[in-house]
Amino acid sequence: MILEHAILDVVFGQEQEFEEAFGRATAVIAASRGFGSLRLERCLEQPNRYVLLVEWETLEDHTVGFRGSAAYEEWRKLLHHFYDPFPSVEHFERILVR
Repeated sequence: MILEHAILDVVFGQEQEFEEAFGRATAVIAASRGFGSLRLERCLEQPNRYVLLVEWETLEDHTVGFRGSAAYEEWRKLLHHFYDPFPSVEHFERILVR
């Protein structure tokens, strides 16, 4: 499993609209090949900041499969206009679970 990690800074004042759009966008990503699970969490100290955690079977399921798909275009249209600045995305592999 690969863990995608993204910090999402949403334009201040648009948090509610973002969360509603994200609710719709989850069906888009969940139907993608290699998708495992998704978590979206809101920061307590900065309520317009979120962390997105998505599990993928392989790195390529995200970087090639999802990002190269029509589904990604729908995801982009639903969500990308909320971000300022655009999120940085990193991928992690599990080393230890306890």
